[in-house]
Amino acid sequence: MEQGIGFMLNGKSVVYEGSATARLLDVLRDTYRLTGVKCGCKEGECGACSILLDGMLVNSCMVAMGRVAGCEVVTIEGYAQTERFKVIDAAYAAVAAAQCGYCIPGMILASECVLAKHPNPTEEQIRDGISGNLCRCTGYNAIVKAIQIAAKEGAGLW
Repeated sequence: MEQGIGFMLNGKSVVYEGSATARLLDVLRDTYRLTGVKCGCKEGECGACSILLDGMLVNSCMVAMGRVAGCEVVTIEGYAQTERFKVIDAAYAAVAAAQCGYCIPGMILASECVLAKHPNPTEEQIRDGISGNLCRCTGYNAIVKAIQIAAKEGAGLW
């Protein structure tokens, strides 16, 4: 008899009762209805499915459910409830760093990771930190600027 896979999802304890080989991306979207996680390339190349797994930015399309047992998973929906999100969101809005929005959930989570690692990041650190997330509309200059603004406006949060 299979046992469920227990993990923390956006701060709540959950138990997934399906296959350990199911993709985290599909489970988040189909089982938990967390549609901020997007299905882009299915190969771990675009970052549209980015989530935080134990605080690390990962592509959920590359993670089997068995890997998340006992872990903490944060999607954009969970992160959006934080003060840090409000700072990043306002910075993105201030410089129009979002257009179609497809990449933005993953890009915002990448921004969080950049700022958590480098509270006052250089442009090179920002570009390196978001390099796994593709944006086809806005381009990266506005996103880099938004992260720089968030670092200044949120000084002390990271």
